[in-house]
Amino acid sequence: MFDVVIIGAGPAGASAALFTAKAGKKTVVIDNDKSVTKRAWLENHYGVAEISGPDLVEVGKKQASKFGAELVHATVTNVSKGESGFKVETDQGEFEAKHVIVATGMMADLAEMVGLTTKAGTEPRVKTILDVDAAGKTNIEGIWAAGTIAGVSMHTIITAGDGAKVAINVISEINGERYVDHDMIKS
Repeated sequence: MFDVVIIGAGPAGASAALFTAKAGKKTVVIDNDKSVTKRAWLENHYGVAEISGPDLVEVGKKQASKFGAELVHATVTNVSKGESGFKVETDQGEFEAKHVIVATGMMADLAEMVGLTTKAGTEPRVKTILDVDAAGKTNIEGIWAAGTIAGVSMHTIITAGDGAKVAINVISEINGERYVDHDMIKS
């Protein structure tokens, strides 16, 4: 049983995984390697002079792994609610978790199949997004959404920030108090 299953390892998903894993939450990230970021060239990402989308995605995965997040290359086929959380089915097996973060970018098919409430997208070429509250909660308790699928701008800096925000909210809910992650320079 995982604390958190994250669907998608693009900027939103990997950022969420970095925070949940660093907070000591047992985290698995399931990714099918179809992130639109893999086709991007970035010169507008704060703190980075320039980077290719594939390199940014790989750096994000490495950061999440550094803190203990497990990365699984698979395609999620279903998410169902059980007695103690969720069962996430993939073409490579099943995973159980108390919380699920959907970070599927422009792809809403799985979310619609699971029964998450959607609405029209606001970004160019993004037809459908999930209807989430300010914390990232969907209409199904325990399923959250982050990044483009949650209606934020497609810019990687924004989706990564949204993944971090949603992760902090999930961690806070699990802990029962507001979670803060501040690192300090080691002298």
